[in-house]
Amino acid sequence: MQLSAAELQAKLAALPDRMSHVVRPWAQRSPDAIALSESARVMTYRELAQAIQTAGQWLIQRGVRPGDRVMVLGENSIALAILVLAIGDIDAWPLVVNARISEREVSAIRTHSGARLVIATSSVSPDAARHAQQMSAALHEIPGVGEVAVTDVDPAATAEPVSADGARQVGALIYTSGTTGTPKGVMLSHRSVMFTALIGGVMRGFGPDDFVYGVLPMSHIVGFSSVLIGTLMFGARLELVPRFDAKAALRALSNDGITRFQGVPTLFQRLLEASDGAISCPALRGIGVAGAPLDLTLKRAVETAFRLPLQNGYGITECAPTIAFTRVDDPRDDTTVGPPIPGIEVRLKGTTGEWMPSGEVGELHVRGPNVMLGYYKAPEMTAQVVDPEGWFNTGDLARMDGPYLHIVGRTKELIIRSGFNVYPPEVEAVLAAHPAVATCAVVGRRVPGNEEVVAFVQLKPGTEATPEEIGQFAAQHLAPYKRPAEVFIRTSLPATSAGKILKHELAKEASRDAS
Repeated sequence: MQLSAAELQAKLAALPDRMSHVVRPWAQRSPDAIALSESARVMTYRELAQAIQTAGQWLIQRGVRPGDRVMVLGENSIALAILVLAIGDIDAWPLVVNARISEREVSAIRTHSGARLVIATSSVSPDAARHAQQMSAALHEIPGVGEVAVTDVDPAATAEPVSADGARQVGALIYTSGTTGTPKGVMLSHRSVMFTALIGGVMRGFGPDDFVYGVLPMSHIVGFSSVLIGTLMFGARLELVPRFDAKAALRALSNDGITRFQGVPTLFQRLLEASDGAISCPALRGIGVAGAPLDLTLKRAVETAFRLPLQNGYGITECAPTIAFTRVDDPRDDTTVGPPIPGIEVRLKGTTGEWMPSGEVGELHVRGPNVMLGYYKAPEMTAQVVDPEGWFNTGDLARMDGPYLHIVGRTKELIIRSGFNVYPPEVEAVLAAHPAVATCAVVGRRVPGNEEVVAFVQLKPGTEATPEEIGQFAAQHLAPYKRPAEVFIRTSLPATSAGKILKHELAKEASRDAS
């Protein structure tokens, strides 16, 4: 669907100031329509609106103030969705954290954010229950939400300023690990999230008769913005799936009337492997992929199996996340991520700072309502990536082919594993803590539809350790998607005369070992 500048401005002007408010029109217009489902449990739009209000009142009574950060530990569930919306509804900052990450990572994010309290959806997530126990969180029953585990209020937590303007008020605090291995909190406004949700829904033709399979985690910006807010904004139904299971997804696609499915390339690869090559999806009318580079062979196999064009997209957490995606009425036979979305500007900058013409490769810069407010408690880091004119440097290399954007590489060391960002310094910091490790380096290795984490380790003289032992050590301190798929032990690592490890040589070696 094409969107004129006037139509875009009219739709943007009609957006509410808070994300939770997108539920209200549907609670009035179609109160008995299903908004959220989770296996056998369903919640209507009327019930969801009431649950958001009730949970917000509970949070206030608990001591949460506007401007407080509230960490929610969990996996996709109705309880998690309600809490996220309720926190933003009372002008606190929702900070969703995947319960599957390690205790070390949770602690680092909690400390950096200065969270007022932590809520774990312990009754529906075993991993959330494990974290709750480690935090000595007490069980509480929140009407409409269910039983959750809640920590005591941190009296030292300070509240941030509040703005009535949805473009200035933080609606989501999404943490990535940063290239230094330290937590990096991306502050996204209510308006930035709703902007990308609106554009995506309008241009994909979303409506109240849609039924979305929500397996991308809400702790990830795509699951938060495109899936959760994007579905509710259009009065559709969202099936919340805590963990991806290929067989279960195939059954849902075949039997449950799913109309929309969005995933990272790895999920589609697993669906193909679990099927006989032809996927039954009678109600499905849209499939999309984002979060990692798309292999052309995988794209063609998916389109054959689903009998639908696979829409490819590109975004980044700092842009809430959407920057570009292919159009339903313009299917492509390449791996372009499509034209940039309406309402934003993109430019490509060369190595000497000049803007590059179409067809030339440059570093991608973006400006528009989707760009973050900044990194929390890190103004200097923010200034490094957002210039005074509002241009955000994605750190990715791209080129324009007419209106189509092509991502050709990354200037960062970022590894994208199953749609999640993995920064080598964080993994290296964990590996270096092993008593036998003298030095190490982590690189990415491309595999069909995904990227793997590969570690090279040099041991201290007189010590012994096997790759399996080092891998097990890493597993104790890293989320599953951050753990090395393979560990190589070397007597020495290639380095410059100044001692800098030559990672490009290790990356080549890792690729040769995979072939």
